[in-house]
Amino acid sequence: MPRLFLLLSAASIALIAAIGWFHPGAWWAMSVLGPLILVGLYDLLQRRNNILRNFPVLGHLRYFFEFIAPEIQQYFIERHTDGTPISRNHRNLVYERAKDLHPTHPFGTELDLYRASYEGLQHSIYPVTPPEPPRVRIGGAQCTQPYEASILNISAMSFGAISKNAVLAMNGGAKLGGFYQNTGEGGLSEYHLKPGGDIVWQIGTGYFGCRTEDGGFDADSFQKRATHPNVKMIELKISQGAKPGHGGVLPAEKNNEEIAEIREIEPHTIVRSPPGHREFSDAAGLLRFIARLRELSEGKPVGFKLCVGRKDEFVEICEQMSSSGILPDFITVDGAEGGTGAAPLEFSDSVGYPLEPALQFVDATLREHGLREQIRVVASGKVLTAFSLLKMLSLGADLCNSARAFMLSVGCIQAQRCDTNTCPTGVTTQDPKLVRGLVVGDKTPRVANFHRNTLTMAMELMAACGVSNVGDLRPELLLHGREWNAQGGHPG
Repeated sequence: MPRLFLLLSAASIALIAAIGWFHPGAWWAMSVLGPLILVGLYDLLQRRNNILRNFPVLGHLRYFFEFIAPEIQQYFIERHTDGTPISRNHRNLVYERAKDLHPTHPFGTELDLYRASYEGLQHSIYPVTPPEPPRVRIGGAQCTQPYEASILNISAMSFGAISKNAVLAMNGGAKLGGFYQNTGEGGLSEYHLKPGGDIVWQIGTGYFGCRTEDGGFDADSFQKRATHPNVKMIELKISQGAKPGHGGVLPAEKNNEEIAEIREIEPHTIVRSPPGHREFSDAAGLLRFIARLRELSEGKPVGFKLCVGRKDEFVEICEQMSSSGILPDFITVDGAEGGTGAAPLEFSDSVGYPLEPALQFVDATLREHGLREQIRVVASGKVLTAFSLLKMLSLGADLCNSARAFMLSVGCIQAQRCDTNTCPTGVTTQDPKLVRGLVVGDKTPRVANFHRNTLTMAMELMAACGVSNVGDLRPELLLHGREWNAQGGHPG
């Protein structure tokens, strides 16, 4: 191939020169062929890329098609029930609910109801009237400023991981809809506070926004921000589902001057949060720190978020709660299928318990220690539909958080470029030219619309099951394809 390229290049130059001798206008062809020949010569001489060295010029087509492969897959190959982590049907559902279109689906289900992985609900022949979506009171005896939360809220996404326009639209939607937005571990910014929506301020291992110069916890800085009236609760992040035990990662290209100032770090550097907290290293220390955060925030609800890994460690925390009397007001259970803007693939694919077994374990363990009635449990991880919301409430959650659903509601197209700063919709980028594409005024009501329409459908589904109180949801209401699959599979 290299020799053939050289021969063709030499022949092309000779032919153009010959034709140009008689027809000078033909020299324009060199404006096209010239750059290609130069690229080809560079490809031949470089030593870093095998494909380009063996297939000059043509080898670039391979990388072009690889670059647009996700779009080809999504737009031309993917079926409605395909697509990961979120199927086309579910993406469209979020888009239509966000636009207040009240979606319906024609011609029956596209799912194979006889697959072992199928899940559904057992309806009742005596349905009830759909109730109003309930509120959940968060705050135990040690809390003096309890909070009434919606059963569906915006999960942790930092300013930095998502753009300022995305933060503004989501918080504005939370204000309109009466639910909260979790800040993520990236700190409390003006964009979280300006619209006036309720905020859960997440404190991660990097202590961004309440950080000393050497990366420790700054109590004075924390107290100043935690007592802001928009901040309703404090969440201490122990680990997150997409990368448990690893710590957050913000690529250098996203860490601009504004974000660095909020996080109190150097700009244009890769931000790697420590995998663990400096303020404690055991269950007793964790609970003492929670009590300290509650005192500094003047009695606001304080809880912690974790992805379940070693079960004995959570059991130890429960035992320490019982012996010390110090309780968190809530526990957020993040599934290993949780989303993130940047994580090593091995952590995303191979570490931690998925949400469903983790949620059931946490609920059961708290009950075994007599703590469940005093602590609210929040489920976080791929809650997109009314069914998925009810499923989590049936498996032990009091309320749910969702990140990717609300990203879709402000225009995310699942381009999966969250870690490159090139998100085409302006949701997960800090590039001003791309951020401007997300119009806050247009997307704010869509966030509220999605929330309202999803809760309305959840109440209708619950009523169809003959249940009028969220507290009466139980795992027994869930259908599993494996039940009839084991009895003979598909009847046809």
